[in-house]
Amino acid sequence: MTDETGPRSRPPTHTAWRWALIGLAVAGSAAAFGYVAGWLAPDRLTPHRLVNAVAANGGEHAGFRRNHAKGVCVAGRFEANGALAGFSTAPLFAAGTSTPVVGRFALPGSNPYAADSSVPIRSLALRFDLPDGEQWRTGMNAMAVFPVSTPQAFYALQMATHADPATGKPDPAKTKAFFTSHPETARFLAWVKTAKPSASYATETYRSINAFYLRDAAGDRHAVRWAMVPEQPAEGDGGPAAGDTDYLAADIGKRLTAGPLRWHLQMVFAAPGDAVDDATIAWPDDRRTVDAGTLVLTSSQPQADGPCRDVNYDPTILPRGIETSDDPLLAARSATYADSYLRRTSEEAHVPGTKHPGEDKR
Repeated sequence: MTDETGPRSRPPTHTAWRWALIGLAVAGSAAAFGYVAGWLAPDRLTPHRLVNAVAANGGEHAGFRRNHAKGVCVAGRFEANGALAGFSTAPLFAAGTSTPVVGRFALPGSNPYAADSSVPIRSLALRFDLPDGEQWRTGMNAMAVFPVSTPQAFYALQMATHADPATGKPDPAKTKAFFTSHPETARFLAWVKTAKPSASYATETYRSINAFYLRDAAGDRHAVRWAMVPEQPAEGDGGPAAGDTDYLAADIGKRLTAGPLRWHLQMVFAAPGDAVDDATIAWPDDRRTVDAGTLVLTSSQPQADGPCRDVNYDPTILPRGIETSDDPLLAARSATYADSYLRRTSEEAHVPGTKHPGEDKR
């Protein structure tokens, strides 16, 4: 008889190695997740920290997006004219194709009660629902360039413009120090000086800001940015009544009651040497531009229960034929949108440990 604590009770050598490898894999995965979450690098910029910084400037409002919190849902379709089919295999660009769209107009910032005139920037997010189940999601802004080119600089911008508790306004010294140390912001600041809050979402041109690639049937890539250019003229917009802080949603609803609103999808192609990974640099106006078709919006709904409410407009969700560039802001947008989405849906679902809608007295 043998002792059960003796040699024959030990696992074979190959089994021991197998368990060792599994242990290393588990430890490696844990380390990777820890690194991504920031647990092993407390000074590392994480999506959670970035979202916190954005929300701090407008306040935490449970159940709302942490950026672009104030908005209105819209719906319609995209009618392709076929002009882009030779540059991208994306089915929605085929001639005669009509693709359903769920969209959202919004203001930047985390405050869902902000006055519509408080910022000069408007945004438009769209989800194109292709018949084969693919989607194209895009978030665009009515501005010429982005202020910074990296997630780290964007975080620093949020921190530099936080309101000083003593004054309720950003510290001028901190703000000046940031802009001085980030000369790339000069182009955005120059645009801001002439920008004015528009009286309507309907008359704005919305730009992708970030660059992407189209891939054609031969496998060739084409660097592009795009813009949604309105058919509605800006003239005759008038303006809101004195004291009206919520005119944008009412205006878009009134316009859509009278008939559809239209924008042309203008695809702008980069030339050799154009910055494809830097959203602070605009491309020259003479770049090749292809009109890919028409966005037709036909209805609007309040964001509280409209079809856009539960959509995460992650700009890296793309159909075949469209690909991300190496712009570092794209990965950051995807990660922070996911963090914001998880927060607000958890709050809406009353997940334990989360702040519930109503607690912020909305």
